Parts: sequence; C-alpha cells; structure tokens
Amino acid sequence: MGLPLPHAPRPVVRASATARILIAGQAPGTRVHASGMPFTDPSGDRLRAWMGVGSDLFYDERRIAIIPMGFCFPGLDAKGADLPPRRECVRTWHDELFATLPPFHLVLAVGRPAQHYHLRRLGLGAYVAGSLRDTVAGWRDVRAAGLALPRPVCVYPLPHPSWRNTGWLKRNPFFEADVLPRLRDDLARILAGEAPVR
Repeated sequence: MGLPLPHAPRPVVRASATARILIAGQAPGTRVHASGMPFTDPSGDRLRAWMGVGSDLFYDERRIAIIPMGFCFPGLDAKGADLPPRRECVRTWHDELFATLPPFHLVLAVGRPAQHYHLRRLGLGAYVAGSLRDTVAGWRDVRAAGLALPRPVCVYPLPHPSWRNTGWLKRNPFFEADVLPRLRDDLARILAGEAPVR
C-alpha cells in the first residue's frame, strides 16, 4: 500500500450492467474530485469532442461506463501535476469489479495505465508497445485483434485528452486524421445496436 491519500477518499466511478461502452481513464483530477463527476474539466470537453458525443449521452451510465484506473484523486506532485493512479486501487477493486460486469463492446483505454491493464485483461497484452505513441499508433492491430476474440470487443488505445498532451497531438497528426473518424463510426454503430465493421 502507498501513503495515505492527501484528502478524504471520494471514489468517482460510473458503471451499470447495461453499459456496453467503457471509458477507462486514469484517475480523477482536482476538478473531478470536487464535482464528483468524471471528466468535468477541459479533458472531458476534449474527450467528448473526440467521441463526437454530448454530455447527455456521455453521462448516461446505462450506456457508457466510466471506470478510471484509480477511483480517487491521487494528489499532486511537487510541480502541481496529478500523480499517477494509485496501484492498490487496481489490485483491490478492478478484477472483482470487471468480473461482475457484462462484456463491453467498445473499450477506450485512455493513457498508459489503462492500456496496460485492459489490453492484458482482454488477452491483448502483446499489443502494449514500448511507448504510448507506439501503442496508439498500433490502434488498427489492437482493434482487429479485439474484434477477432471469441467475444468481440472494439478496443482503442488513446492518449489522455489533457491539455498537457496538445504537443503530442500536434506531433502525431495520424490520431485526429485516422483514429478519431473510425472511433466515431464504431461508437455510432455500437450505440445503434450494430456490430463494428471488421
């Protein structure tokens, strides 16, 4: 176990037995810790734009689950940036939680911790590459491998939508040009009850 949290725990998790889309983020930030709602910050605005959805759908937990790798705000480092998700949260809760939920049809693995956990959980660990850029750049292979599973699942490894990654997005234009249009199409199909095109 790590050091105690610098505040009272306030888990921010949204899940239901009917949701078929999973957003697997990192951990709540300061604004989300205050609001108690996931992605109520500029990162959430960017993520909703990436997905092409409004707040009503995004926060409809009957359709979309939002389960971060760390359920509570982990605190800030010396430079004022969010600390990474607490590892004991995964060890304590994740396997048990996901064992109780039906399979998802679409998984958005946002950031390295989510990619490591969910790609391995789904049997796609071989697609976790050496860097976040490499894993995201291999999105077509990850997507195809997920759809070839006995219980097909459309998986997208994504960078975090934080403003801190604006430079990454500029250096990797393939993400907005190639990944996001396909992601939006798959999301629309799944919401309509259709299977993604392989």
